[in-house]
Amino acid sequence: MLNTTEKLFKNFADKNRLRILNLLQQRKMCVCELAFVLQVTQPSVSRHLKRIKESGLIGDEQDGLWTNYFLKDTPAGKNLVSWLKTYLRDDQVIKADMDRLKKVDRTKLCCK
Repeated sequence: MLNTTEKLFKNFADKNRLRILNLLQQRKMCVCELAFVLQVTQPSVSRHLKRIKESGLIGDEQDGLWTNYFLKDTPAGKNLVSWLKTYLRDDQVIKADMDRLKKVDRTKLCCK
């Protein structure tokens, strides 16, 4: 249990992982969509997703060409959503992420 809790809290120690978790509470997303919104490389997003997945907060599923990542419906996930909504809602970086999220079109990003 302590190892799981440690992994969970390590996810909160990185701003990009917090941003990813915040985005995944909006909807399922693939790596290319997350990279576009975060304005970081796809390998960087993949490394963050791997760490978050190890903590049990997110899952993934195949959808044709894409692997979609999503926030799991667990007690920890529900508490996380509540925490993110409360503490990050007025953050300027988060607001910018939400604006870029509205412009995401995976077919243009991922199928070049």
